[in-house]
Amino acid sequence: MVNVSIARRYARALLDVATEAGRADAVSEQLSSFSSSIGQSRELADVLFNPAFTRDQRTGVVEALLKAIGPVEPVLANSLRLLVDRNRLGYLPDIARLYRDMVDAQAGRVRGHVTSAVPLSTDTLQSLAGNLKQLTQRNVVLESRVDPSVLGGIAAQVGSTLYDGTLRTQLEQLRRELKQR
Repeated sequence: MVNVSIARRYARALLDVATEAGRADAVSEQLSSFSSSIGQSRELADVLFNPAFTRDQRTGVVEALLKAIGPVEPVLANSLRLLVDRNRLGYLPDIARLYRDMVDAQAGRVRGHVTSAVPLSTDTLQSLAGNLKQLTQRNVVLESRVDPSVLGGIAAQVGSTLYDGTLRTQLEQLRRELKQR
């Protein structure tokens, strides 16, 4: 099991340096991109996380990835090199997640998920984000998911709060009420 306190320390240090440079959001996007690219390739993850590979091999792979991604924030590149150097690259997915959460908290944002039966238009998502902003008093960044099993309506989860207006939930509630009678 990964020790989250170690990942939190690296995320906090990266946030402090990136904030000082005024590049916290850019580092967040690039760190998420870097972490997801590793997560999508089993072979790449094996080279970077497997202790059977030498530090020099892992450093070479990280340097090649940094060049492939394009211009990377120097703060992020140095942090990734430090993770390789200290054999902490296995914490990268947790560092990326915690860093994103810290940047969002610092910016007064909260992330949410919207689930609907059909894809939602950009205008609908923006309108929904505005309504959720009024409810939560924070800027809401929404990710959209499509799940045909909701039948109709939408369910929005912001933080730990679920706003469920799906037809599936309403039918289930009606079924329970009819059973009680």
